[in-house]
Amino acid sequence: MPRLERTTGWRSARLGWLIGAALLVGLAFALDGYLADMYRKLLLTATLALGFNFLFGIAGQVAFSHIAFYGLGAYLVVILYAVQGWPLALAIVVTVIAAAVIAFAVAVPSTRLEGFYLALATLAFAQLFIVVLLQGGELTGGAQGLTSYKLPDLFGIKLAGTAYELILIALFLGTLAVLVRLDHSYFGRACRAIRDNPEAAAAMGIDVSRIKVVAFALTSTLAAIAGMAYAFVDNYVNPYVFNLDAMFLLFFMVIIGGAGRHAGAIIGAVVLFLLPEALGDLIGRRHLLFYGLFVVLSILFWPRGIAGVADRLLKK
Repeated sequence: MPRLERTTGWRSARLGWLIGAALLVGLAFALDGYLADMYRKLLLTATLALGFNFLFGIAGQVAFSHIAFYGLGAYLVVILYAVQGWPLALAIVVTVIAAAVIAFAVAVPSTRLEGFYLALATLAFAQLFIVVLLQGGELTGGAQGLTSYKLPDLFGIKLAGTAYELILIALFLGTLAVLVRLDHSYFGRACRAIRDNPEAAAAMGIDVSRIKVVAFALTSTLAAIAGMAYAFVDNYVNPYVFNLDAMFLLFFMVIIGGAGRHAGAIIGAVVLFLLPEALGDLIGRRHLLFYGLFVVLSILFWPRGIAGVADRLLKK
């Protein structure tokens, strides 16, 4: 019976993945114009939220550098490819390696800190990154950012519009698959144990420092990879996209969706990304007031997020 249940569960999971992928691809072909642009950015936002959810919700690290690594990936690939004239494939490989090395370098000292001190240290790193972008001169484009570049064709196919949306869908599903697999592995169980009680985890033989460093470096590298994809959505990058406002919005997405839940990260990203658009159409300029009110009330009355509310409703 247990073997039969595992087989049935695996088949159900595979069917769910296939249905989800089909829906995402269907939307890519159905949407165009402004809605297609929103869809591309929503896919990237959800991808970014998944990584931060693993870092914060599963590994328990209150780190505010995630959006900085998102920007690092975007800027570095553009600088290497568009400014320095490197081949795109080489620029992508070097960007991933550089992001991983920088993430590891930031992780080693930062993850020795906890709570408020970890948040403060990573917040300082994120702010320093913005300063570097603004003062980077021609290399980073300063406050104006970098533009006037585009992806080369791939085998005669223009990587824009629906074709690029398919790439973003693959990135989203790939990131989700990696994080789900990690969550169900020894590494994921160790992350949750450290989140809940670091002392007990250490007593059980878990290398707390190593697990923290790996979780930070891995999720930060995934953020940088998403950033590379963002760089070619509008073929334009500027420092203000990667500021602290964006980081706090990402934080609220994970909290409101349901921290520690992959589905929660996706739900939170969809709700907080689309809500301003919906409220703006309904109530005009006052939409930011209602948007903020919704965020505050959600945190107060839904401590387990929208995913937790859904769980309670399904059990009734």
